[in-house]
Amino acid sequence: MGWRPCYGLIHLMQNWWSLTNDAMEDALIDNGAIRPFAGIDLVKNNIPDATTILAFRHVVEQHQLAEEIFKTMEQYLEEKGLLLREGTVVDATIIHAPTSTKNEKMDREPEMHQTRKGNQWFFGMKVQIGVDKNSGLIHSVATMSAHVSDGGMAAELLHGEEKVLYGDAGYQGLEKREEMAGREVDFRIAMGPGKRRHLPDDEEGDVQQ
Repeated sequence: MGWRPCYGLIHLMQNWWSLTNDAMEDALIDNGAIRPFAGIDLVKNNIPDATTILAFRHVVEQHQLAEEIFKTMEQYLEEKGLLLREGTVVDATIIHAPTSTKNEKMDREPEMHQTRKGNQWFFGMKVQIGVDKNSGLIHSVATMSAHVSDGGMAAELLHGEEKVLYGDAGYQGLEKREEMAGREVDFRIAMGPGKRRHLPDDEEGDVQQ
């Protein structure tokens, strides 16, 4: 029997590189390095088209397999010594959602909300990640509505073995939250931009920056 395309690996590559279904199909056609990784032999296999790639993603979503895939990868990386678990970097990003109500229910997605970042307003959801500080590998993911504060879900990003936690100014006050009580963690949270602007213009100010 010849090779058969590994749709699981194709699904992972699509997520790693944030590719649309059509872009993933094009990458499999144009990139001779990733085809063997996906188990594709042009002599024995057809390139999966965008519709097939989409259908596989729907299967993953239908059976809620994404979390299991993520846990399996995390376990594999830890077994290989790539996740040292000495420290975690936490960060958040906003995923935009359409504000239109031109759909069957004539309303917005109920889990999406509006939030303000700086002087700009956004509508959608928020994704937070916990990253191993040594390897840069993601070990945890949490999703929430955009209006939830960064610190509100930060506890879900910790694996419990951290000695140090790094975060931007959006996580200020994290060490005072109830869910962080009793954790022996060195919280290294960036100061706000207002305070940074008033740092002295000397060597001490540079160190604090």
